[in-house]
Amino acid sequence: MDVHGLRLFAAVAREGSFAAAAHRCGIDPSSVSRAIAALEAEIGVRLFQRTTRRVALTEAGSLFLARVEPVVDELDRAQVEALNLGSGPSGTLRLTAPVSFGQTHIVPLLSRFRERHPGLKLECLFTDANLDLVSERIDLAVRLAPSIGSDVIAVKLMETRYRVVASPAYLSSAPPLKGPPDLAQHRCLLFILPEFRTRWLFRDAEGTVSEVPVNGDFFISPAIGLLDAALAAMGPALLPHWLVAEDLSAGRLIDVFPAYAVTATTFDTAAWLLYPSRSFLPGKVRAMIDFLQEHVGRRAGRRPPARDPAVPSVRYL
Repeated sequence: MDVHGLRLFAAVAREGSFAAAAHRCGIDPSSVSRAIAALEAEIGVRLFQRTTRRVALTEAGSLFLARVEPVVDELDRAQVEALNLGSGPSGTLRLTAPVSFGQTHIVPLLSRFRERHPGLKLECLFTDANLDLVSERIDLAVRLAPSIGSDVIAVKLMETRYRVVASPAYLSSAPPLKGPPDLAQHRCLLFILPEFRTRWLFRDAEGTVSEVPVNGDFFISPAIGLLDAALAAMGPALLPHWLVAEDLSAGRLIDVFPAYAVTATTFDTAAWLLYPSRSFLPGKVRAMIDFLQEHVGRRAGRRPPARDPAVPSVRYL
């Protein structure tokens, strides 16, 4: 029985479409259709019910998938492990991340990553849109969010927090900012997302949360553009600490309200590493996860998590 045909059968079952399975596997849809027809002829049963919009497993197809899928996945795992043992991770890794995070935390590390893994090709898609990992064939994604849904596998890369910052030049000529309510006297620099445009949340040392209205006439995305505007003394801005840490240390920006925790959405946020739910973790993805935990974690001001080979830092399905 042809292993390639079994892989395509499992792909069609997962995607619910011949075309989507073909896109995922990088082949022509007609090749998928022929492979499934040949498999059905070989085993003597219909595996899928076809309609004009989608395909669905028959009862026999469901039973066949339950037996075949673990075997195919184990063969894939064995192949990857054999390849990695001989020459290290190989192939093409498609990585996506938000624009500002990618430019500041990933691009500066790429030369070091290539030196460590010369057999890997890397495709970086930096966008503030949340790309669909399956349809876009994404191997690994960085997402900035409070939490992640259960449809993907996720591991926390680092915790994130926000600060209200302004340049010394701006603060020297603007009305004083003694407390968050004073923001009403300022034209703030605002991130373009709706939840960032009208009010910011402040939490004091006692845990009391207050909602402070903000207004301004300058809206921008990505966040790195907002940082440039703050450095140019255009006003106060709410920005993530991973983007402003160096400028704060160098004195190019001032943390306006250091006694407060600040956010536009929720105080508990993080940068996450995501990959699609699979039965094993490809070596190329493991290599990038380990690399980002080591280097981005260190730049974030914390030690990267120790990796015990017996207890992976990501969940395996």
